[in-house]
Amino acid sequence: MNLVKKLAPITLALLITGCAVGPDYQKPETTLAQTYLYAGSEASIDSEYWWKQFNDPTLNEMVISVQQQNIPLQLAAERIKMADSYKNAIESFKVPTVSIGGGYYNYQLSKNDSMLGPALNPIDVPGAGSVTLLDNQHDGGFVGGSINWELDLFGRIDRQTNAASIRAEQAEIFQSGLTTLITADLVHNYVQYRGARERKLLAMENIEDQRKTLALVEKVVRSGYGSEMDYAQAKAMLAATESIIPQLEIAEQVHKYRLAILLGEPLTQIDVRLADDNELPEFSALIPVGLPSDLVKRRPDIRMAEREMAAVNEELAASVANRYPKFFLTGSPGVSASSFDDLFSSDSFGWATAVGVSWNVFDGGRGEAMVELNEARFKSAALSYQHTVDSAFAEVDSALFAYGRSQQNQTQLNEAVQATDKAVSKAKSLYKAGLIDHLSVLDAQRQQRVIQDRQVAAKLQSANSTIAVYKALGGDWSTTPQA
Repeated sequence: MNLVKKLAPITLALLITGCAVGPDYQKPETTLAQTYLYAGSEASIDSEYWWKQFNDPTLNEMVISVQQQNIPLQLAAERIKMADSYKNAIESFKVPTVSIGGGYYNYQLSKNDSMLGPALNPIDVPGAGSVTLLDNQHDGGFVGGSINWELDLFGRIDRQTNAASIRAEQAEIFQSGLTTLITADLVHNYVQYRGARERKLLAMENIEDQRKTLALVEKVVRSGYGSEMDYAQAKAMLAATESIIPQLEIAEQVHKYRLAILLGEPLTQIDVRLADDNELPEFSALIPVGLPSDLVKRRPDIRMAEREMAAVNEELAASVANRYPKFFLTGSPGVSASSFDDLFSSDSFGWATAVGVSWNVFDGGRGEAMVELNEARFKSAALSYQHTVDSAFAEVDSALFAYGRSQQNQTQLNEAVQATDKAVSKAKSLYKAGLIDHLSVLDAQRQQRVIQDRQVAAKLQSANSTIAVYKALGGDWSTTPQA
């Protein structure tokens, strides 16, 4: 007791004057441009529900389903729970560990024991007869507890707790980024399926027109007014168009299977979802590009890289603090008695306390090596962060460039479709007037189908570049509104 009283002021002084050791973390500063190189005009739209700008109810329903059913997203949610549990486990070291216990004991001492035997066997005492100094059988009960606490004078546990908290943040960032990727993958495969189906329908219409053309050419050749070369060319063109159908059917099936995997549903359920036979959706709004400074806050990979630096910095500080002394307080209060009736009387109470210190004064360089290891890890994390930022900005500019060119391509093909529509209408008028034959009408329709197919391909390219831009900008595709 006197020792504890002597050590208490010293311990209190250490608690007051103790301070954390190791480097303090500062967020990196990155020099950013004012605008993106290929940024166009912007619109203010709800980025949380950005995919709705495709104006496709089936797509909207599938996005909601994929964010609720996708297995990797469910795994990411469990990863967050694990990270939170680990953080709570590390935080528990900051408070005393208290345990309680109790029980019944019974034991018998050996009468033949070399030390206690004489006290257990009767001895003759003059005037008192035969006496036994010590009973050889004992029993009783006890109830007690123990308290253990490490005084975190140099911040080792605090630093480990901070690192665990940052790892929990990373788990949430990972889930957010994965949600964006999964949603983008679903939108991409949905659009590709619709595009492949629309192109197949156009190809089937074109095949029908080419069969009519082939029949007319064959009739002309049989009448002696046509050439075998014209017939061979028409037949080859028909065969080439027919060969496209299997490729488009493969594309349909591949994207349906991918949708089934993303949604975690059987293919029959995907067929039910796609039974509405919608056309290829088009994006109906401008992309909210934002400022380059926003990218650092939005991109999951940049946020993850920055948090990695912060976590490693805390682990580095913990390894520095681990080389300093560790102070412990322990206590074991309890009651013990040979009779349960006396167990909770004041005379049955007993306790033991201790204040201790532990310091590795020599460990063969292990502590220094751990510090150097974490210093190297921090430098690696800093380099990785810089590389991630550079790659992100390059990806955004590249995606914006592709988006702009795809928009130009689609605009030009829209004009081409309008021109072929006029050409077909004119050919039909001339045919009704008897100025051209039906072969010319079929040829105009064939050219119309070809341009329409290229228009669908341009829509697909535009949709893909739109998705790529949004992924590059790091938007949150969660269906749950952010607080």
